[in-house]
Amino acid sequence: MGFSTDNKLVIAVSSRALFDLEEENRIFLEKGEREYMGYQWDNRDKILEKGIAFPFVKRLLQFNSLTKNQIIEVILLSRNSPISGLRAFKSCEYYELGITRGVFTAGRDPYPYMEAFDCCLFLSADHTDVENAIKQGLPAGCVLTTSAPEDPQTRELRIAFDFDGVIADDSSEVVYQEKGLPEYQKEEREKAQIPMMAGPLQKLIEKLAKIQAWEQRLQERNREYNPRLRIAIVTARNAPAHERVVTTLRQWGITAAEAFFLGGVEKKKVLEIFRPHLFFDDQMGHLEPASQITPSVHIPFGIVNK
Repeated sequence: MGFSTDNKLVIAVSSRALFDLEEENRIFLEKGEREYMGYQWDNRDKILEKGIAFPFVKRLLQFNSLTKNQIIEVILLSRNSPISGLRAFKSCEYYELGITRGVFTAGRDPYPYMEAFDCCLFLSADHTDVENAIKQGLPAGCVLTTSAPEDPQTRELRIAFDFDGVIADDSSEVVYQEKGLPEYQKEEREKAQIPMMAGPLQKLIEKLAKIQAWEQRLQERNREYNPRLRIAIVTARNAPAHERVVTTLRQWGITAAEAFFLGGVEKKKVLEIFRPHLFFDDQMGHLEPASQITPSVHIPFGIVNK
């Protein structure tokens, strides 16, 4: 049974990002590995509650039902033991997630195995794992605790991305941080027609855009079909720096994304209306207020995280 990732969007997610394992994590931290392992074994048939990344993963996997070919693959990637993996897989089966592959490293770093599956994202609740993955050039993000209510059970999947330091590199941010706003605006105007270099999540948004284009073709054949995927760019940039964003996205074949050029307006205000199932940003200053109202992911990349 072959496994080709050439035309798939493959992401990895840790057990603690997908499911609510805070009680189990507390036992591990307070009582140690032996107590934790015993607890997981004794509760191996108990279904786990949904975690922060669950709504995103559930909605992402729904696209497999629209085609004969599996276009989405989600892999459990965890530093937990195989015993904990039993419970995670049973929970996946209970929620009908269609997740059948997993890596359980029993305490060792899990992120190096991303490359074996050609993953374009690793979602984890472990900040250290995410930071180390980013340092190795791997696309990873840390899910933040949120008090946001669960989204109504619609089929729509909404994903919001910051631009600099997330889907594009941080070269413009470096200019802004080191030389100030006037020099930043001058350089962005001069480079308006020069696409940015790729950031950590460029491959992810590129593959999502292909699904979006595929949905548009479905709608052309069937006018009653309503596309389910919405992608938004939510950036602090405004004119004239906005033009380079459009140039870059067009170069990457991303033409249907919604864009918000906020120029200092708080991102939380826009996100409260858009209501993404995940919001990716590299700055905690944006993420802390956003995580109060929507599931949010920190990408610890670039100059603002040094």
